Amino acid sequence: MSLPQQLTIAGFIFIIALVGIASWYGYLRLTTLSEQITQLDTKLDIQIASTTASLQNNLAEATSSLGNAFQQENLNVQAQLGGVRNQVGSITGVVTDLQKLSKTDPELLAKYSKVFFLSDTYAPARLVEIPSAYAYSETKQLQIIPEVLPYVLRMIEQAKAGGVALYVDSAYRSFASQKSLKGQYSVVYGTGTANQFSADQGYSEHQLGTTADFITTGTGGALAGFDATPAYAWMVANAYHYGFVLSYPKDNGYYIFEPWHWRFVGVKLATDLHTAGTYFYTMDQRAIDTYLISLFD
Repeated sequence: MSLPQQLTIAGFIFIIALVGIASWYGYLRLTTLSEQITQLDTKLDIQIASTTASLQNNLAEATSSLGNAFQQENLNVQAQLGGVRNQVGSITGVVTDLQKLSKTDPELLAKYSKVFFLSDTYAPARLVEIPSAYAYSETKQLQIIPEVLPYVLRMIEQAKAGGVALYVDSAYRSFASQKSLKGQYSVVYGTGTANQFSADQGYSEHQLGTTADFITTGTGGALAGFDATPAYAWMVANAYHYGFVLSYPKDNGYYIFEPWHWRFVGVKLATDLHTAGTYFYTMDQRAIDTYLISLFD
């Protein structure tokens, strides 16, 4: 083989060797890049997973906080609504009370009997007849205000159920009727004596239409002696349940003891007076006026 041929073969072999080396180097380079890519993918997956978990945790916390905030706000709103309802309820109660007071005659709890005066023009807004079965005399026309009538009837029925005979002998009297009655007493007994047991016109509780004189059988139709009867004892023990109080007990500063004369002042006031062991005219008028709203409760 000639020299030129040898050189050609040597060059070819060299080239092949270079190509092989280059191929091997490229292979090694490719393998390294592949490993790096794999590592990067792994790191990226880990980072994405970590970021996702963090975002999910943050979202859960944000959702919980938002839920708590909504719940607290709802509680606040409910509390405010409750406050508004209470205020509305209070306002409604006040309005209702004012309506009751506006429809209740303030004279019905005022002190008369030589204290306050009812004019000759005063009369109850309405009066109703007391049924004859509850009146001592079938010929007398007895009237009382309609709000008090049910209390009178229940009281008499309850007394009857306990074996006690109780009747109404006198009820409403007008200014003119009281004037006429007082005039008759003054003629018969003299003015000084009449003043001890009979009110002048305008000072009589009977003019209110809430007061009645009660009587029972066995007294011959007379009021005197009523305090010695079972009917009086029953009323002392039970009349307050029906809103009635004895206007002129023993040793009062207005008139002689009148065991038959009872005034309706409402169950609440009558009960409080009975519990305290006192009577109507010893109370301050301002204290009495606070019971006006519950007069017919």
